Amino acid sequence: MTENYTDPSGNTAQFRAFVDAPEPATAASSAPSRLPLIIGVAVAAVVVVVLAAWLALG
Repeated sequence: MTENYTDPSGNTAQFRAFVDAPEPATAASSAPSRLPLIIGVAVAAVVVVVLAAWLALG
């Protein structure tokens, strides 16, 4: 260990600063995936097209 290491449990102020520090965000966790939304919109569009074709031909 380096000599510059400061134990965050050394005192209450250091511990609170350690606990309240934001975690570094990764690219995957910073924004939710939009894939389920895209799939849902595509399925809804297919259903609407099939329904319109069924009503037009039926």
